Amino acid sequence: MIVDIHNHVLPGLDDGPESLEEAILLAANAVANGVTHIIATPHHRNGKFTNSSNVIKENVVNLYRELSKKNIRVKILPGQEIYLYKNILDDIDVDLISLANSRKYLLIELPRNYLPTDTFEVLYRIQLRGYIPIIAHPEKNSVLRKDNQKLYELVSKGALIQITAASLVGVHGRSLKRYTKILIKHNLVHFISSDAHHYKKRPFLLKDAYQYVGKKYSENLVAYFIENAKHVVFGTDIQALQPISFNKVYKLISYS
Repeated sequence: MIVDIHNHVLPGLDDGPESLEEAILLAANAVANGVTHIIATPHHRNGKFTNSSNVIKENVVNLYRELSKKNIRVKILPGQEIYLYKNILDDIDVDLISLANSRKYLLIELPRNYLPTDTFEVLYRIQLRGYIPIIAHPEKNSVLRKDNQKLYELVSKGALIQITAASLVGVHGRSLKRYTKILIKHNLVHFISSDAHHYKKRPFLLKDAYQYVGKKYSENLVAYFIENAKHVVFGTDIQALQPISFNKVYKLISYS
């Protein structure tokens, strides 16, 4: 069971596939990467795309039906990539979809060029409502790239982290590859996902990422990422590795 928790496979909803035909090709690409379960996560409230829960669920059913006709064996489950917008807490029990309808995990997208001043507070309040926030591709956020300790603090306060397969294998450049490797070294990565948008331009690449982790780190770490993604589908608790601070003084005090 290989689960991809972040991708844009549903056609016509955001900047993913424009047509059903492209969506089918992208789903076939997922299968070629060993993926058995796709949690479809269209953009929601990012300033360009808004996708209600009902629309997403309907599109999940339709795509799964078409894939079954073509004998493309992959399960499609609903989700959203939810931008950290102003009124997110008002909508959390109304029109937001937990990943795979888990009623536990929410995929949260941060702005690229800044970190909202209330980020910690909002993520804390999300947890008070019974959900665990998963921060999507922090390597895209310029503030987090400059201040590694901030991401450590977010994880220490209960957030989980998903990096993109393409970033780790170097498709997005050496800088992002280096950054994602640093996050792995500090136990700040809980999921590797595709963030796939197109079967050629932005494919799944999950197999390449897991192979890289197995070669660079260990097969045990690959198993850890795979198991974490399965926990999202089942709505069960993840046993996260202890995050390692970037603050040397803190580490000396903590582990002395």
